[in-house]
Amino acid sequence: MGNFFTVREVLKRYKPEIIRFFILSSHYRSPLNYSDEQLDEAATALTRLYTALRGVAHTTAATDSHFLARFKQAMDDDFNTPVALAVLFDVARELNTAKSAKDAQKTALLAATVRCLGQLLGILQQDPDAFLQGDSEDGDIQTQIDARIAAKKTKNWALADQIRDQLKSQGILLEDTPDGLTAWRRE
Repeated sequence: MGNFFTVREVLKRYKPEIIRFFILSSHYRSPLNYSDEQLDEAATALTRLYTALRGVAHTTAATDSHFLARFKQAMDDDFNTPVALAVLFDVARELNTAKSAKDAQKTALLAATVRCLGQLLGILQQDPDAFLQGDSEDGDIQTQIDARIAAKKTKNWALADQIRDQLKSQGILLEDTPDGLTAWRRE
């Protein structure tokens, strides 16, 4: 009937961490209904968390006790992983705010908290760029990005836009940072 999937079949399309996140997003006592749409949503959510961690050095900084207490409370409440994930997104939102404000100390604290809570759930342990860029063995992507940067420096906006659009058609999203760098990730 086509309504049964093995984990091996799902792993052909999705990274193991995405499947783990998908499972964590539902309470263990609730039925888990698989669909590509739900796994795509899990991938998007995990991408948001990794994007918050992008550009923050991995340190052994202390963690925020307020968020740790909220996370512990959720887990102590019958292993309520959906609420625990909500706490993780709250920390990520605060992390993005601290990054924007260029508050290095708070950024380090919140990033360490995200990584700590993620580790407890078995997620967010990869390098953010490695996760966001996927299994890329294509050195041509960076060459195209470098060409786009050069075009922007010479104010050749048409060429810069053409390169960006070409990369987008390949599923590559470019993110220009305020300090003039360009990061990329797969859609």
